[in-house]
Amino acid sequence: MSQDLAATRGVTEVEERSSSLLSRLLAETFGTFLLTLVIVGVLVYSPLNTVGGLGIALGGAFAYIAGAAAVGRVSGAHFNPAISLGAWLGGRISIRSMFSYWGAQLVGAVLAAAVLFATLPQPLVELLGKQSTSDVFDSAVNGFSEHSPLYLQTQGGAQFDWLPALLVEVIISAVLVGVYLGAYDRRGKLGYGPVAVGSAIAALTIISWFVTNAGMNPARSTAAALFANDWGGDGSGRQLWLFWLAPLVGAALAALFYRAFASGENEELVLDEDDEDDEDEDEAVVSADSDSAPESTPEAEVEATEETTETEPAATKKTDDKA
Repeated sequence: MSQDLAATRGVTEVEERSSSLLSRLLAETFGTFLLTLVIVGVLVYSPLNTVGGLGIALGGAFAYIAGAAAVGRVSGAHFNPAISLGAWLGGRISIRSMFSYWGAQLVGAVLAAAVLFATLPQPLVELLGKQSTSDVFDSAVNGFSEHSPLYLQTQGGAQFDWLPALLVEVIISAVLVGVYLGAYDRRGKLGYGPVAVGSAIAALTIISWFVTNAGMNPARSTAAALFANDWGGDGSGRQLWLFWLAPLVGAALAALFYRAFASGENEELVLDEDDEDDEDEDEAVVSADSDSAPESTPEAEVEATEETTETEPAATKKTDDKA
């Protein structure tokens, strides 16, 4: 019975540690939904508050920490296609899972933007002097040149062109993915991974908000651009390519550097795990042998005593005959 309980406990532990692909995709959808809802929501309603870049940074950080605490054990708390790419290049997920995560993240981000778009009061749109709800979403779109927040803050006096914007996005995305890979490294056994990544999101948002409205996340950038619906001429939608290219390039650089830097330790870790598996197998064999050996019971002892008693007279008779 104890063996059955142990076997059941082992199966339960395996089930808790490993989640199905569907469960992971739902977790990524939820986490990206929450992250996009907060970041885009703060930006859309920015004309009504004075939180500025600090509010956006703290909102994104808190949203990530909350999402990771809720579903991080299921999917790994990516909530960002760039992080998923880094996880794949780092050897932590398969390429099939990576593309599946991308789809789930886009769904979550678009759903969040759709909720904000559908619930924005029309009288508020008119009070803000906008012609449509899509115009309100312009403040949440990532952009450069005339769509850079610096251009709007300085009323056209200064702006970030595409090359500085590209470099900034590559750098901040590389830092974010590097922090994620280090914070969620299984060898480190850190309990504050979500806090580390959330802190990185806050810090990187503060320094990049004036440049591009703090991209780092292609799913969030796509959702905001989709509902801003500014795809003509020099519209912000035409600049979306940079907010896919730069984060993915940054993620690739961070993952390749991290994997190269930690490659020796990874090999040692695999060897250690193989040795532990061999020891576990040896212990299992010893345990199986001991379980298969016949147990000593009172009935067996009585039978052995009777057999000994029966053999003693026969031995004595043979001795007398010889004498």
